[in-house]
Amino acid sequence: MDNRKTYQKGDMVTLKKGHPCGANRWEIIRTGVDFKLKCDGCGHVIMMPRIKFLKQVK
Repeated sequence: MDNRKTYQKGDMVTLKKGHPCGANRWEIIRTGVDFKLKCDGCGHVIMMPRIKFLKQVK
């Protein structure tokens, strides 16, 4: 069976490493080969490759 979680636009995720602003929750803005994430604390937007994202998410 496939136990991997699927992530969709608008989901809130927690990453292993926090953002310098103090928040560690991120909103998924875009999915695909890369994930586009927006910090819940300060609104900073980052792009992260799918493989790195899947390793970083709690």
